[in-house]
Formats: sequence, C-alpha cells, structure tokens
Amino acid sequence: MLKEIMDNVISERKKKHPEDDYGIQECWERMTKILSQDIDETIQYLESCSEEDLYFISEIFEDISKKVQSEEYIICLRKLDKKFPNLNMTKDIDIAESYF
Repeated sequence: MLKEIMDNVISERKKKHPEDDYGIQECWERMTKILSQDIDETIQYLESCSEEDLYFISEIFEDISKKVQSEEYIICLRKLDKKFPNLNMTKDIDIAESYF
C-alpha cells in the first residue's frame, strides 16, 4: 500500500516544473507525512525503491529524520548510499543525521 501511495506522489513530483516551488513543496510535505508514519514500513519501502524514486525521496531525508528520530532510519540511508553511489546522497544523509 505504501508503495502505491508513494508511486503516485513521486509521479506527481516528477511532473513538477523545477521553478514550481509551491507544487514541489506540497509534494515534499505529502511524502514526509507518509514516510514518517511507520518507520519500519518506511525502511522496508526505501530498501525496495528504484534509484530514480530514491533520488526524489532524498530531497526530504532530513524532514523525515526530524519527525522520526530513528537510528535505524539513518542506518538504512547509509546502506542505500552505498547501494546507489551515483545519487551522491552522503551530504543529504549527513544533514538528516544531524537532526537525529
């Protein structure tokens, strides 16, 4: 169920024009709310994400971290950083970890 919901929001996010700050922010808020509800389910979801979807989710790593305050979440992000080195997520993860 989480995958279906996130697929819809990510699809919406992908369609936003880079200068559509309001639309992008709205997508970020929805993704943050969805991914902050159940951290175990979120971790499972993130571990199964495609590289492209993870790219868009990485925009809100720190927002999720602020809400969930979970070491497991940060560990998951570090694993994903190694799995997808081309995404260059290390700085985003460092920021997310600083909120933990």
